[in-house]
Amino acid sequence: MRFTDGFWGLRPGVRALYAREAHDIVADERTLTVIAPSKVVRHRGDTLNNATLTVRLDSPMPGVIGVYVEHFAGARRAPGFEFLRREVDAVRVDAGTDAATLTSGELTATVHRGEPWRVEFSARGRLLTSSGHDSLARMSVDPGGLVDGLVWVADEGIPVRSTAYTLAQLDLAVGELVYGLGERFGPVVKNGQSVDVWNADGGTSSEQAYKNVPFYLTNRGYGVLVDHTGPVSFEVGSEAVERVQFSVPGERLSFYVMDGPTPKDVLERYTALTGRPAAVPAWSYGLWLSTSFTTDYDEATVTRFVDAMAERDLPLSVFHFDCFWMREFSWCDFEWDPRTFPDPPGMLSRLHDKGLHVCVWINPYIGQRSPLFEQAASAGYLVKRPNGDPWQWDLWQAGMGLVDFTNPDATAWYQDKLRGLVEMGVDAFKTDFGERVPLDVVFADGTDPGNMHNLYTHLYNRAVHDVLVEIRGEGEAVLFARSATTGGQRMPVHWGGDSTSSFPSMAETLRGGLSLAFSAFGFWSHDIGGFEGTPDPDVFKRWVAFGLLSSHSRFHGSHSYRVPWVFDTDSRTGEVNESPTSAVAVTRRFAKLKNRLMPYLYAVGAEASDRGIPVLRPMLLEFPDDPAVAHLDRQYMLGPDLLVAPVFSAAGEVSFYLPAGTWTSLLTGERVPGGGWRTETHGLDSLPLYVREGAVLPIGERDDRPDYDYLSGLTLRVYPGAAGAPVYLVTTAGERVEIDLVPDGRGGFVASAHGTSLAVEIA
Repeated sequence: MRFTDGFWGLRPGVRALYAREAHDIVADERTLTVIAPSKVVRHRGDTLNNATLTVRLDSPMPGVIGVYVEHFAGARRAPGFEFLRREVDAVRVDAGTDAATLTSGELTATVHRGEPWRVEFSARGRLLTSSGHDSLARMSVDPGGLVDGLVWVADEGIPVRSTAYTLAQLDLAVGELVYGLGERFGPVVKNGQSVDVWNADGGTSSEQAYKNVPFYLTNRGYGVLVDHTGPVSFEVGSEAVERVQFSVPGERLSFYVMDGPTPKDVLERYTALTGRPAAVPAWSYGLWLSTSFTTDYDEATVTRFVDAMAERDLPLSVFHFDCFWMREFSWCDFEWDPRTFPDPPGMLSRLHDKGLHVCVWINPYIGQRSPLFEQAASAGYLVKRPNGDPWQWDLWQAGMGLVDFTNPDATAWYQDKLRGLVEMGVDAFKTDFGERVPLDVVFADGTDPGNMHNLYTHLYNRAVHDVLVEIRGEGEAVLFARSATTGGQRMPVHWGGDSTSSFPSMAETLRGGLSLAFSAFGFWSHDIGGFEGTPDPDVFKRWVAFGLLSSHSRFHGSHSYRVPWVFDTDSRTGEVNESPTSAVAVTRRFAKLKNRLMPYLYAVGAEASDRGIPVLRPMLLEFPDDPAVAHLDRQYMLGPDLLVAPVFSAAGEVSFYLPAGTWTSLLTGERVPGGGWRTETHGLDSLPLYVREGAVLPIGERDDRPDYDYLSGLTLRVYPGAAGAPVYLVTTAGERVEIDLVPDGRGGFVASAHGTSLAVEIA
């Protein structure tokens, strides 16, 4: 949202009240409170007709400083995010003659007295960022004011306009790059972009996003979270090219500056404040197969697919039933369609007997045809219009209503329907939608609809996740969620939404995952082969390798099946491709590889839960001091030691960057020097997959499933540069097992755990 007309002026209809000076600073043991008038006070008369901004600084935890800006104190307060706060004992507040400081950990905010307005954030003797001249303001906008992005449009096309906004700007240094802001499918570096934090179902080929998070971090070693659940508009070096601007409707703005010094440190602090990803079960890392969306299927179809996967030696961990497990027009009634699934408990039992877990699709809507609609409406469990009627529309399901998760009774009612499914044998839920939240409504708890729009999905996913934790237990609950906002990382897994079946969409999917990783989401997946359309066999095979080198892996599509063998059969001749580069062979290779990598991947997942560091990692997280990685968005690190460069072309040519050091191909054993770019050509059954220098990679014994005893038959593969650093595993029961790895004096190593020797292999 842009308020200015170039560097000098304001847009028509816009009036600004800028903080011009720190006129008065009041310090106590834990806070600084600053009166910042909109014109400099040179004599007593200047205090008249002079609007002020009240700015308060404090700290919720070490290394984090909160800034609270307020114009009218009596205005209605918007809700903030749910923070896991803890008191800070080490806060220091000093009020000097020229400036006042608040220090938390190694982070210091310095408020300079008098004019011009200036607040500096520094750490370890280095300026991180600052708020200077014309960087803090309350903006008034005439109803006819022409401001880009001012009108927020509800899904029914109802415009919502605010006439008051509060904004802040933080300086960008030369060469400073901005990352994050949720799952965004454009360039991973956000400089030059306008970003509206507003959840929408726009697909991956748009600037809209399912998972909007008003948090960013930069390559200068700090992060910023805007504590506002409603619309937040970011101008990242796009309005004021030297600054990041963020604005919210209303009379107040809260944001937090978080110290590093590394990007990983920033994510640790951010997730300490907003929550870390829950641990997910080992079985969820395996391959998921879906019915797809609008395809025809019944129990016989499902059984045929499952058995055919086993016959082809394709490891399968989860079977997912998409929307039509329920009867059409009835979503959600949480009842299996008896025409296609006459014996749900028996079917689920039979799938479990085949070693599979089961996921079913749900959404937060209740179709008018569902017998639950009248039940929910009469009990007041649906979101209402201002006149008291349930909000309804015909998009998606005819006459559907929206469950009001701000009503505890409605939440309990919804959860009770899920309990019945879990007790029947359902292991996980795909929590689809959550973005289409209307604005012309009233929520039970009185929250403004604009402030509930993004937050709604958090309440929805939490309601579902809580049921799984309650019945399955901690570490056994897993969602497959599409929408989220700040704090949503606590309830994994999240997938990348509706992509098309093409190489460009495959690349934009990865960009979304990298951006989401910068927003501290630890576990992530996507629809292998793309959702819309039927992928060309080459697209599918390339996507298989990428998908099975993600934390979670799912075959899913819209109107066509995603079982691999359909991509091996010539539709004209019926001839089946059984070559080593067939879709079946490629799936077999990478599904088995992933299962053998589970001792490594599960430990990386535990780190995501313990520290907030994601499994899929942008290169900057692992190599923050290498300027060459700053813009890379076609490759990633899978945990700390595996570099993956997906192939985005049928020809197989791929260019990627290897940081300094010796790298070893996991697939071929070839060693190559880093510190530069490489171009390679790979067959359909291969891709650049390199192991970092100094790595000790635990390789599991089994390739048929992801959940097994990782210590049994374990091999430690030691790569060049390893020096006997500590190695650990995490068992499927959640136990951290330290492995003793020491040089044997003959150029090798010996290893043991719990007093038992382990196999060691020198790569």
